Order: sequence, then structure tokens, then C-alpha cells
Amino acid sequence: MADCTGVISQMFIYPIKSCAGIEISESPLLHTGLMHDREWMIVDQEGQFLTQRQIPHMVWITPRLTAEALYLSAPDHKEIRVAFNDVGMPKQVTVWRDTLMGDDMGDAVAAWLDAFLAVPGKQFRLIRFSPQASRLSAKEWTGDLKAPNMFSDGFALLVVTQRALEVLNERLMAEGFEAVDMLRFRPNLVLEGLDAHIEDELSHLLLHTAVGKIDLRLVKPCGRCPIPNIDPYTATSTPEVMNALSAYRRLDRMHDAVCFGMNAIIRSGAGQTLRVGQPFEADFAV
Repeated sequence: MADCTGVISQMFIYPIKSCAGIEISESPLLHTGLMHDREWMIVDQEGQFLTQRQIPHMVWITPRLTAEALYLSAPDHKEIRVAFNDVGMPKQVTVWRDTLMGDDMGDAVAAWLDAFLAVPGKQFRLIRFSPQASRLSAKEWTGDLKAPNMFSDGFALLVVTQRALEVLNERLMAEGFEAVDMLRFRPNLVLEGLDAHIEDELSHLLLHTAVGKIDLRLVKPCGRCPIPNIDPYTATSTPEVMNALSAYRRLDRMHDAVCFGMNAIIRSGAGQTLRVGQPFEADFAV
């Protein structure tokens, strides 16, 4: 018998790393995570990845997906189309400590990014994760499991309990601040029916489907940078979110880092579908 149960209440993907997310109702599960999640990223002329940490208004770049293409839109800029069947030129890029080959999506979308982001001294390229590329999560956390991901911060999925956000908002409002929504924390799966932050203590989520089971292993607390301070609607940063979390979410096992959510990898079930409303079972780590 499982230690606890719940349901998936929300799902999100972020097709372009550090740009706006898309709330979805279902997704095929790949070995690297949800389909199209962090499949693209923006780099500078040196091939170095960029995020809202350096350019907060990246969050205003809104992706849209069809069966044939990725579309980008942004305030005062016409939507641009990037076809899936466009074969990008290989380009060496760096994301955190990993250097790998990606596919450059061309000059038209690069010019669009230059015009919108408009950072002096920077030129931008849109890079797609190459089918020939490989990027694995840190074995320090995955052990003997080889856990691939694309351009995420290091793991295939980020899992957060709904109650964790509610507790944070209760604290913020008690201090006179407005509540924030889950987009601040950029999760893939939001879990309903569990206590706040119980994901810290779980070993896995087990989901049963019509064709088998999905086993998601929760491997590493998600240490937080200042991005949750950035309002995704205004692209402005204020300190109240991280200040509030700092009061109660520093974890000894993460060297006192402020943590919110758990990084997960796919132990089994790639090729199946995850859906909002899907029930799961979970066990505590021993």
C-alpha cells in the first residue's frame, strides 16, 4: 500500500528555456521529460545560454506550438514561425557545465530576438536540442540511472505540491504582499492532495495507465535562484518571494540553499501519456 496518494492538478511546459510557459492538459512522456519542454534555448554570440537572470524580459517571449512549428510572439513584435522540419546549422553551445552541439534555427528568428531583447553588445540565436546530442543529469543525484534531459537546469521534470504554493501565499499576504502564481516556479507537474513540500520526502511517483506504469523518481530538491522574484507578467523583480522562502525553506542537505519543489527523472514509462487529473501513488524515501 502506498504511503500517500494524490492527483496531477496542473501541467506546464516551457518550450524555450526561461521564456513563458504553456499550461497543458496532457503530454507524451519522453525519456527527457514532457514533449517539447526546454527543447529550445536562447544563446549569445559566444554560444552561452541566457535566462531571466540576465534578461528578465525574456519571460515576455511567448511560445505557441502546432503540429508543424514553434511560434514566438512578444509585445509590439509580430509573431514569427520556426518550422519543425527546418534543419538547423550545427552550433556549439554551453548550458551550465555542459557543452554540446545544438541546431541553430537561422537568421530570421535571430534577428527577431535581437530586435525584441535589444541588449547592447549582444546578438542572439535560437538553438534547438539536436537529436544527435546527449545531456545527462548529474550522477551524484541519479546514481546508476542514466537520466537524459534537454535544456532544463539539469533534470527531466520539476514537481511541486499545490499546497506548497498556498503556504507561501499565506505568508506573503500576512506580510502585506500579493499572492503569486505557480508560474514563478516553473514546474512541470503540480500535485494536489499532498501536504506542503512533502515532495521533499518522497522517493517516487507511480502512475498507472492503460498500457503500463510510469515511475518518476524524485532525486534532488530544487535550489532556487532569484527567478521566482520576477513577476512573469511585468518582468520586474522584487525581493519578497525569496525573502519569504528564506525564512522557512533552507535545507541542510542542500547546504542551506532555499528550495522549492523536487527534480525528478523518468525511471520507466517513457512513451506513455501524462494527464491532468491522473492519480498517483507515492512512497516516502527510506
